[in-house]
Amino acid sequence: METVIDSFSEAATLEIGMRLGREAGPGMVYALVGDLGTGKTILAKGMALGLGISRDIVSPTFTIVQEYEMGRIPFYHFDVYRIGDVEEMDEIGFDDYVYGQGVCLIEWANLIEEILPEKYTQILIEKDLTRGFDYRRITVTDEH
Repeated sequence: METVIDSFSEAATLEIGMRLGREAGPGMVYALVGDLGTGKTILAKGMALGLGISRDIVSPTFTIVQEYEMGRIPFYHFDVYRIGDVEEMDEIGFDDYVYGQGVCLIEWANLIEEILPEKYTQILIEKDLTRGFDYRRITVTDEH
């Protein structure tokens, strides 16, 4: 199933993430795709808030994964933008995260598509400057 959501502000993108976080359950994996500056980290912050995590969320660009255990279920926030080879994901125990009981959100998931689990939800964030500087089209596709 595919859902397209229009966002006209960072606050709206944050709210979309919050809704996704409230709806997330143990073992769910979200593959987040979008160009630089489209709001992936804003959506991740919203998702964390929806999971009951009040700690500030930052993109784990240099650490690959940040773990947040203080919500209603664990939240694992990945940023794989800087990985050179998917084998690096084995080194951090990627399978333990994606096949575990937490929620995984993977920024730049298209870069590791070949090792994503069989079932995941893709979130695509796209800009369309003809609709405004802050406009984002967010497409959520379940069950890849």
